[in-house]
Amino acid sequence: MGNYVDGFVIPIAKENVGKYKEIAERAGEVWKEHGALEYYECLGDDLEIEGTVSFKKAADASEEETVIFSWIVFESREHRDKVNAAVMNDPRLKEMMEPGFQPFDYRRMAYGGFKTLVMR
Repeated sequence: MGNYVDGFVIPIAKENVGKYKEIAERAGEVWKEHGALEYYECLGDDLEIEGTVSFKKAADASEEETVIFSWIVFESREHRDKVNAAVMNDPRLKEMMEPGFQPFDYRRMAYGGFKTLVMR
């Protein structure tokens, strides 16, 4: 059985990327401390590929926005559920979830859990 992955696509104002990076660095530490195997936060760079639906279009990002593509790797879905429960109860994360603290609109974030299909 392969790993389990939580994936995220987040439209974010370009001016908020620095604040997001600070939050993501702290969040990554929390997830890893609670057992996540890997934690990635990636900033959109080459998003307009001819002949494909761009990440900006898929995320409904404006010209003033870019896209964050993120994923967290776990041993299994059960492990993900256990780790995420611990993370959500961690006071360091709760602080970052306060209204007005987030540099993006959570309602526009795409999120889902994925079974590994191919792993090399």
